[in-house]
Amino acid sequence: MGLFLIIALLVVVSAFYSYLNARFFKLPGTIGIITIAIIVSIVTIAVDKLNPSIAGYLTVLAKHINFSGTVLNIMLGFLLFAGSFTSNTKRLRRELKPVFILSTLSVIISTAAFGALFYYGTMLFNIHMSFVYCLLFGALISPTDPVAVGAIIRTSKLPSNLATIISGESLFNDGVGLVLFITILEAIKSGVDNITFAQTALLFAREVVGGITLGIILGFVAFRLMKSITDFQTIVLVSLSAVMSISVIATYLDLSIPLAVVSAGLFMGNRTINIDEKERSHEALEKFWQLIDEMLNTILFVMIGLQMVNLPYITNYWLTGGIAIILILIARWISIILPLTFLRRTLNVNYKNINILTWAGVRGGISIALALSLPISPYRHVILCGSYFIVIFSIVVQGLTLNKLIDASMKKSEPE
Repeated sequence: MGLFLIIALLVVVSAFYSYLNARFFKLPGTIGIITIAIIVSIVTIAVDKLNPSIAGYLTVLAKHINFSGTVLNIMLGFLLFAGSFTSNTKRLRRELKPVFILSTLSVIISTAAFGALFYYGTMLFNIHMSFVYCLLFGALISPTDPVAVGAIIRTSKLPSNLATIISGESLFNDGVGLVLFITILEAIKSGVDNITFAQTALLFAREVVGGITLGIILGFVAFRLMKSITDFQTIVLVSLSAVMSISVIATYLDLSIPLAVVSAGLFMGNRTINIDEKERSHEALEKFWQLIDEMLNTILFVMIGLQMVNLPYITNYWLTGGIAIILILIARWISIILPLTFLRRTLNVNYKNINILTWAGVRGGISIALALSLPISPYRHVILCGSYFIVIFSIVVQGLTLNKLIDASMKKSEPE
């Protein structure tokens, strides 16, 4: 199947699902699209077994998409840049401490907690996994997904401070999660005993510090170029080239793409490119990136639903998937309560918001992409299917019930 045909089919399917949701289902955009995509994928698998020719194009489309490469190497940069460029940096600075803790310390705690819980929890059901693979599973599933979080927060009733904390956390924690994921994966490949603290520190410095530095440098260059001209078409092209350049250079130098594009987006979005008050180039550029964000979001969640066609063995992992959903919620709660208990004065986050912060920790396509990138091993199917169950549950169930939880929390906090 040619590249143009794959793109054309993806856009057509995305438009069709989006229309069905807007016309009939009327669910929040992301939730509605992924729900329809899952239903269609289940029907496709059933029909494909009975009559392969009927569901041929959708099946071929799903099997020809390199989901991991497409998300991590192509879509991720654009989506994260769009999210950070349009972020409210003033609010983000006010909530910088809790955002920093949740995107660093909480990810590490969640990885360790989930790994230990999954290791011992699955043993109760005679499912045996290597502990280091459980930690690897924890590393790829612990970071919240900025795309899914942003899409769900837009339709939620979250107070502005919590919305800022949750969205800010999701923008930065992918970098930490990826470093943990790469470190643990390298430990598996070369033997756990061969990984030293110095190697880990060097990897962290290169990925994190190098990624942030690259993003700020190229963000500054792009900002100065855009500020020196008034032609909007050229301004758009410069912003697009900045994202692409960052992704290419970060990949070549083994730096963190998420942290690089987020740093560039925050730097450029926080500074207006308007030369005088009559120009509205910055506002128009924000609208352009919002449109890019929404379009790529739709396509990404259609792709997540289509991946079910590539996972025919998923029906064998209902038990481990259900266990993983419960344990990631517990690990998320632990990763919030521990920092809040010991750093309560510093963080200035109320205990009554813990359940909301836990439930709003939505996972998405990045976790599935990382799971798909895993090398062949006896545990790959378990991790991949577990990730899929968690992602679908978090987007659909947590996304649909988040507002109810917020309403219930607000009622409890109201004085009688």
